[in-house]
Amino acid sequence: MFGLPKLKNTLAVGQLGEQLALKHLKQHGLKLIEKNVRSPYGEIDLIMKENDEWVFVEVRYRQSQQFGGGLESVTPAKQRKIIKTAEHYIQLHHKTHFDACRFDIIELSGKLSHPADHADINWVKDAFQT
Repeated sequence: MFGLPKLKNTLAVGQLGEQLALKHLKQHGLKLIEKNVRSPYGEIDLIMKENDEWVFVEVRYRQSQQFGGGLESVTPAKQRKIIKTAEHYIQLHHKTHFDACRFDIIELSGKLSHPADHADINWVKDAFQT
């Protein structure tokens, strides 16, 4: 009964997962540009920069691997949505100049029921080619 409250819904767990992913990426020198960017095509969880390269990050959390991991959940259809959303973002915000970009996946696994919980992080750089 004492201590931190349990996270009760998937949105709260997803937000915590994104916070952990963001912290991990920042610790590795990436700079946050935007979070939860939406377009008519879909959403990108994190837009970061690493030196001159734009990094579009999909964050996936799975408590267990019983029904497949986070990496497997980023299907070719999901990849196409992320790419189209990134293209839309580029067209809206950086028409005159845009450096190189890549698409990364942060896969989180473990128990995330309290804000103090820690997850195992698997960072896959350049997870799919365009």
